[in-house]
Amino acid sequence: MSIFERYLTLWVALCIAVGIALGKLMPGLFQAIAAAEIAQVNLPVAVLIWLMIVPMLVRIDFGELHRVKDHWRGIGVTLFVNWAVKPFSMALLGWIFIAHLFRPLLPAGQIGSYIAGLVILSAAPCTAMVFVWSQLTGGEPHFTLSQVALNDLLMIFAFAPIVGVLLGLAAISVPWQTLLLSVALYIVIPVLLAQTLRRSLLGRGGEPALHRVLARLQPVTLVALLLTLVVLFAFQGKQIVAEPLVIVLLAVPILIQVYFNAGLGYLLNRALGEAHCVAAPSALIGASNFFELAVATAISVFGIGSGAALATVVGVLVEVPVMLSVVRIVNRTRGWYERTGSPPRAQSGRDGGNPQSHGGEHA
Repeated sequence: MSIFERYLTLWVALCIAVGIALGKLMPGLFQAIAAAEIAQVNLPVAVLIWLMIVPMLVRIDFGELHRVKDHWRGIGVTLFVNWAVKPFSMALLGWIFIAHLFRPLLPAGQIGSYIAGLVILSAAPCTAMVFVWSQLTGGEPHFTLSQVALNDLLMIFAFAPIVGVLLGLAAISVPWQTLLLSVALYIVIPVLLAQTLRRSLLGRGGEPALHRVLARLQPVTLVALLLTLVVLFAFQGKQIVAEPLVIVLLAVPILIQVYFNAGLGYLLNRALGEAHCVAAPSALIGASNFFELAVATAISVFGIGSGAALATVVGVLVEVPVMLSVVRIVNRTRGWYERTGSPPRAQSGRDGGNPQSHGGEHA
């Protein structure tokens, strides 16, 4: 590993600090960047996400997608965690921490709104960033792509009813433009671009040409990830400085939720005999959130200045650092997982993954 990759955690911490500082020092610049959006989807951030995930999608051979049927256990675990556990456990955590334990420290009029924001956040499984987490754990790329596509499909039908039931609302106003545009920007377009590039490289120079380009693209994902951190924290720098205690308190149930769901998915995959290269992305998909949709929904239902909107924004702030810590955990426990857990029977699925390493030590 290069020094840059070895100390990624340090660079993440520095980018968070730089982002907050820039947001405080140059609010006008980042307000202009934040305003460059369509249907609540920020276009500069979308470009950075493309830079993160397109190099990973270039590795995927669509001719090998039939292998996904071998990982039905991992798919079942992820769907169970995302749709049968995650929203309901967050509602419980919100009731425990926000409605009771932290109530004296929070604005009384926003308690219900904070809980609503947490529920909305948990009901939207992550889309684009999952590809980054999967690569950093040496995850099976075909499984990751198939699982994300399946979650996107289910989100169209399940998101509104689940949030409506948990919040007691007769009808949730789902920002369909945000949902559909996000799927197009973060899945459809990057897949088309990546596969076009892959076919072009293979047609001109075969596998050697593909691997040469992939080696050059390797740092692009990490650099784009760090730039995304700077931009996201700069967007919210003012709020972080203005309401640090509220943000810290709202982050507590989110952190517990992430580690609980990641651990649950990881252990269930192990108990069912799934390979580590499937269990790792399965756990990460089960734990992370589709924050663009969550923020847009909270704003459309409760308003931009609501506690619900702030709670979803806190989800944005903690997403990357916390998920990197989960990446580190699943990488460090791989030996334990494979020693007495499942055999590494899906190793062949890594052919579409990182050709240089297992990817685990990046975090």
